[in-house]
This record gives sequence, structure tokens and C-alpha cells, in this order.
Amino acid sequence: MIQLGLRLHDSVDLPIEERLQEVKKQGFTCAHIALSKLQGQSADPMALTPGYATYLKNVFKDAGIDIAVLGCYLNLANPDQNMLKETQDKYMAHLRFASLLGCSVVGTETGAPNTTYTYDKEACHSDEALGIFIRNLKPVVNYAEKMGVIMAIEPVYKHIVWNPKRARAVLDAIDSPNLQIILDPVNLLHYENYNEREEVFEEAIDLLGKDVAVIHLKDGVLNGEEVKSMGCGLGEIDLSTVIKFAVEKKPYIQATLEDTKPENAESCRLHIAEIEKKFM
Repeated sequence: MIQLGLRLHDSVDLPIEERLQEVKKQGFTCAHIALSKLQGQSADPMALTPGYATYLKNVFKDAGIDIAVLGCYLNLANPDQNMLKETQDKYMAHLRFASLLGCSVVGTETGAPNTTYTYDKEACHSDEALGIFIRNLKPVVNYAEKMGVIMAIEPVYKHIVWNPKRARAVLDAIDSPNLQIILDPVNLLHYENYNEREEVFEEAIDLLGKDVAVIHLKDGVLNGEEVKSMGCGLGEIDLSTVIKFAVEKKPYIQATLEDTKPENAESCRLHIAEIEKKFM
């Protein structure tokens, strides 16, 4: 059985107590939260106190919603050393906050080797960028070990860790049980491999499956040289291979939907639930 959730900032824009009640009504059991994207909440490290964590923990508990991932999507390959240090400190603050919040995973994408976090294929996909990312991620993972929290990286084609092989290289280089994977299969797609997406999903499961902590689910269509993402069931991507993997190998894993809207979130959830039934 998969525990289905959604990105909280994709839900109806209400104060957090009311927002969570709406999420519960739509049948979700967990959420991915990015504090900076939520009305009335702060992601400033100075604000991430034990009292704030206790408040949020109780609000989620009262709503019957678990926190699957605390998102902190900042650039760990920033070449500006002052900005990099600030970013690493923010990750460590989120890891500390997650430990108080009762959230097991802090999630991140994998950046770009520039100060603007912009995609440059030659630079982002270079071996040099991969080495920089591994070096800058390592002290953050060391801190995750101290906090008893999992740091989970999310491979994305337009970032440094752009395919399963690169993700495997990061895991092997850092070699920590507190470094794991958020598997978003659609984020691995681009126009060159879109028609071979089944093979891409199978490779990701083969290389990364044992280290997958959380799954992100969305749909998509190829739009020129871009994969346009959307809620599950609204595009043309068959997620059966990933759902089968989750059901058979990752019982009770938390999987959060992306790119939903308040008006279609429940139908997107039901779409995944129908696929899941085939493998139960």
C-alpha cells in the first residue's frame, strides 16, 4: 500500500489549519511541505525554533496528516563561497527542524554550478559539477546523521544529478545511510529520452531502488524540447512500472503528487489508486 499525499502549496490557499482539513477531505494522508511557499509560514533559519516545530507538529497531528518531506530546494553547487555557506547553514537548520518536527526526510534537488541556479547543459552535466556537488553536499549529510534525519536528493534532468547513474555515483561517493533518493520519474525525462521513458524508469529502479525514501508522482507530455508536467492522469505517461515497484518493494512508502490543483487533486489521487489496485 502506498501512502498518497501532495505538495501542500498545491492545495487551496488557506491558513494552514484549514488547508490541512481540505487536504484530509480529499483523501490524502501526507504532505510535502515547503515553508516558504505557505501562507503565514517562515523558512528563515532564525524562525525554525523548537516552539515553531511543536506548533506545526500538533497542527498536522490534529488534521491526521503526516509530513513526508520538508523541502529545502537551494543550490549546493553555488560557486560563491559566502552564498554556499549560507545555503549549507539553511540545510542544516532544516535538518534540525525536521528532527523536532517528526519529519524523517529533508528533500533537495541538485543545483547548477552558477550563482543564478540556471540550467546550462554543458556545465550542469559535467564531471566537474558533479564533484563540486558531492563535496558541498557531504557536510550537510554529516549533519543529517547527527540529527537522525534523511537527506534525500531528487535527480532532475536539468540539474547536476540528471540521471540514475549520476545519482548512484553521489550515493556511493558519500556512502551514508542518511543520504537517500526522492524518485520523481518524470523529472528524469527530456526530449531525447522521452520515447524510451519505460527504460528510463526501469534503470532508475534498478540503480536506485534500494535507496528510494519517497516518491513524487506527476504526469506529462512532450512539448517541443520540453516535458510539460501536470497532475497524474492528465498527460500520457504510464506510471505503472513505478507504482508496481512501490507496492511490491516499498510497502507504505509515502508518495506525494505534484502539479495538482485544488480542483483536480482528488481525481489525480484516484488515478494513482486505480493503478495501485492492479498490483495489490
